[in-house]
Amino acid sequence: MDLLKKIWPTCFKVKEKDVVSLIVQLVIFLVIVAVVGWLIGLLAQIPVVGIIFSLLGSLIGIYNLVGIVLCILKFLGIVK
Repeated sequence: MDLLKKIWPTCFKVKEKDVVSLIVQLVIFLVIVAVVGWLIGLLAQIPVVGIIFSLLGSLIGIYNLVGIVLCILKFLGIVK
């Protein structure tokens, strides 16, 4: 569990049964996905570097998806 807290520290700021803290963290994750996705979309048009940025975009998407799932699990009280 300590490893998860080091990799996704913002997810553990969500308080159990507190909707406001959940919404704030979900908005943060969604804004990060939108901004980084837009930037990577621009940089992925460069022919040689585009492959690297496409892979980086996929990794960031997975990171955010896991972060959102952890936020929801923390909200429900499944993860302590």
